Amino acid sequence: MIESNSTYYKTISILIDLLLVNLAGYLGYIYLYGNSDSNDGHQFSVLHILLINFVWFNVTQITKLYQDMFIKDAIPTIKQSFWSLFFFSVVIIILVIYLRDFSISYKLLITTGLLFTPVFFAGKIGFLLLRRSKRSKLINYKDVVIVGAGPLGQDLKSYLDKNPHLGYKVVGFFDDALEKLGQRYILGNVDECIDYVKDSNVKEIYCALPDRALKKIDVLMRQADKAMIRFKLVPDVKDYFKKNVMVQLYGHLPVLSPRTEPLETLSNQVIKRIFDVVFSILVVVLVMSWLVPLMAILIKMESKGPVFFKQLRSGKDNQSFYCLKFRSMYVNGEADTKQATPKDVRVTKIGAFMRKSSIDEMPQFFNVLLGEMSVVGPRPHMLQHTAEYSALIDQFMVRHFLLPGITGWAQVNGFRGETREDGSMEERVKADIWYLENWSLLLDLKITFLTIWQVLVGHKNAN
Repeated sequence: MIESNSTYYKTISILIDLLLVNLAGYLGYIYLYGNSDSNDGHQFSVLHILLINFVWFNVTQITKLYQDMFIKDAIPTIKQSFWSLFFFSVVIIILVIYLRDFSISYKLLITTGLLFTPVFFAGKIGFLLLRRSKRSKLINYKDVVIVGAGPLGQDLKSYLDKNPHLGYKVVGFFDDALEKLGQRYILGNVDECIDYVKDSNVKEIYCALPDRALKKIDVLMRQADKAMIRFKLVPDVKDYFKKNVMVQLYGHLPVLSPRTEPLETLSNQVIKRIFDVVFSILVVVLVMSWLVPLMAILIKMESKGPVFFKQLRSGKDNQSFYCLKFRSMYVNGEADTKQATPKDVRVTKIGAFMRKSSIDEMPQFFNVLLGEMSVVGPRPHMLQHTAEYSALIDQFMVRHFLLPGITGWAQVNGFRGETREDGSMEERVKADIWYLENWSLLLDLKITFLTIWQVLVGHKNAN
């Protein structure tokens, strides 16, 4: 991944942003105070300016704003720009409050921010638009060869060809299969590889030979080291891992996980728990405080039985817990074994309304406060259904790595309600696993918003 003159472009970008920071501060100062001495008693000095530049430079290094400028996609670039501006503002405000010698008018800070923010983001968007058309020209492509012209090697070439921004150009293959020699892109057999790359000034070799060729791989790797050629091994694990994997090193041992799990990180767990608790407290105080007595009256008026319905369901790590709901059915003996269906005779009139509007799920915010559920996560199933589906769907139990949720990615994408249709549960499981692998606080906020919107407009699969 070599960018043409990457250090040059990185340096230019840093200098431009520093210039914008200083220019915004200067224009803000001129706008507020002009050339007069009336500056609210807050004097600027060279040390102030140096400290501001120092803070901006270090914040952008922490957020990695200027790293991989031509490789990063647009959304990560905008996110890093936002966090750079946010942390820069926080640090400057802290300095103004606690550092006596760093006394700057809040009026000047606000004015500078209003001037700098739109110009800064406009510059980043302009860069992304310019990069879009000239991205390939800004990259210095590195010639590489692939040893092994089998399916793995062909997949690798296809991926590199489809992603030119990575900076690699595949010159050809080396393979010992006689039937492949002479074909297009086949440059010779494996023994000829090292001599070819030395003569052709190729600096990297990708080895995609099968596991059974371990001895040949070892020899090739040693030869590459002696010739100062970078050697990269592509393990043949595609039959086990169908998508991106997470690689960790335990000493010298590479350990591959079939999926990334953001919520395995303690900081992410804390963030998600804070969101769950704060959101649930707001719902309990603002909604449940009057909704519970109202629904209790309506439920009791139509049928005998408890206001709340408790049902054992599968939770995180497949530990069962009592999931709370407003009772929406007449008391019956099939509640723990049979799913509700459209026009189910067991459902009361007020129950039909609650199920259609998802009001029956509201007591689960108490489950969230107890730590048994999350606001967003895979929906919990009855114990019997967990046993049934786990026997039929290979990855069904993976969804139990997470706390179950009141709503989830599957639900906002239409996979809710009864699951009698062929393939509907498989699609729900895929959506739940996608959520597990791609969790972020912004994703939780998005799912929560979409859920509220669907409750307001109604959902065809609610029953």
